[in-house]
Amino acid sequence: MAGVRNADTLEARRAQSLPQLSQLGLLVVGLFVFALGIVLTLRSRMGLGPWDVLHEGLSLRSPLSFGQAAILIGALIILLNVLLGERPGVGTLANMVLIGLVTDLILWTRAVPDLTGFPIFARLIMDVTGVAFVGMGSALYIKAGLGAGPRDGLMLALTRRSGWRVGPVRTGIELCALLLGWLLGGTVGVGTAVFAFGIGPAVEVAFRLFRVRPHR
Repeated sequence: MAGVRNADTLEARRAQSLPQLSQLGLLVVGLFVFALGIVLTLRSRMGLGPWDVLHEGLSLRSPLSFGQAAILIGALIILLNVLLGERPGVGTLANMVLIGLVTDLILWTRAVPDLTGFPIFARLIMDVTGVAFVGMGSALYIKAGLGAGPRDGLMLALTRRSGWRVGPVRTGIELCALLLGWLLGGTVGVGTAVFAFGIGPAVEVAFRLFRVRPHR
């Protein structure tokens, strides 16, 4: 009887440790929304976001491609997150893989129009919408509880360590990435400033909207 009970207990614990279907669904939806936000900012032609400025700058200063630079930086951030006590999860790896795949898919289908040559007001609206989508996507996949992406994991780790609000922490991280990328020769534009100063408030509003709690 004791053996049967132990087996049942182990089975129950194993079931609890596996991601639930609802969690996986929320993760995928969040990553899709995030990727759509990236495409909107790209198609607005207003300038690269801070992290993409950093990825481009590193690729210009090394034999790495843009994607390889992004992977390398993501791996370094995960290592830093571990040192700060943020354990990577399924969502962390999914972030690195699925966002890139979905972004390429949306670009390939041309579902989002390229606004090159359009009035700057229209391009700015698309860019701001993209930043809002990135904020919502971040909140949704973090809410899934399967692990934040590398950059969001850093945001959460610093938020918990400092006790500061999510918005200022995220904005500070983006500005640091932007400065380093610019020093390396990455492309900076109006959209860069929109993303750098807008992503913090966008994430904070999305956290409140979807009732995501960064503090544990």
